[in-house]
Amino acid sequence: MKKISLAVIFILALLRGYAQPYVARDLTAENLFSENIEGPNVNKAGNLFVVNYQKDGTIGLVRTNGEVELYVTLSEGSIANAIMFDKKENMLLADWKGHNVLRVDSKTKAVSVYVHNDSFNQPNDLCINKKGQLFASDPNWKEGTGKLWRIDGLGKSVLLADNMGTTNGVELSPDEKKLYVNESVQRTIWVFDVNKKGDISNKKSFYQFDDFGMDGMKCDKQGNLYVTRHGKGTVAILSPAGKLIREVEMKGKLTSNITFGGPDGKTCFVTLQDRKCVEVFESEIAGKHF
Repeated sequence: MKKISLAVIFILALLRGYAQPYVARDLTAENLFSENIEGPNVNKAGNLFVVNYQKDGTIGLVRTNGEVELYVTLSEGSIANAIMFDKKENMLLADWKGHNVLRVDSKTKAVSVYVHNDSFNQPNDLCINKKGQLFASDPNWKEGTGKLWRIDGLGKSVLLADNMGTTNGVELSPDEKKLYVNESVQRTIWVFDVNKKGDISNKKSFYQFDDFGMDGMKCDKQGNLYVTRHGKGTVAILSPAGKLIREVEMKGKLTSNITFGGPDGKTCFVTLQDRKCVEVFESEIAGKHF
């Protein structure tokens, strides 16, 4: 992410006034997106992108004032669920409807299939490491099962784990030595060790919720894990030791995903499927990429 001076950060803090951390507010108006609003992410220039603007199969560009414009429309039969960016700022999309990972060229906006595998259920969420390897959750909602994949490049997919629950949110720790994967229906978050090749091992239970599902997840710079609680309308913040620090209450209930952004990396953008909009809150800690 782009660097920012301490002076600018101070001015931004003043402009924000006395905004209380961890208090939700609207960024966009309601009903601008479809009920499948998901996958918010911010590129190096600080632009926020969110899937399914106005209708399924689109990507919206969200301005800082909350206004949204159409960025790209996907091919017929494709609906994105998650957004990641590679080193060249190409957009990588989990296309659950088309059973692909798509790539949107950063210069031309041309959409192509980055990887397809007939064994994919429906790629759901993505995270990416510094080497450019993607990790993709792949749930089978009907059967209540799921897989976990690593994508090493164009057309190259490796099955890392099978016979899991309904795999959904997936995220790497800041040092990229841990991989978190949640199972929405089973309400469990698992953590794996990750080696330099991107292989995983030593699966352990990280956290178990007693109610409501889970969706997307992101880490801050200190390794705390921010988990969207779908149905409860909160974002749970868990320490690296697996302890619940706090839950941030959103205005809507169907929290589907989260990302960090803003000039200092402390603004959390949260997508709400019931309100079909983006809400934000300020964290006291920046996201891991800032």
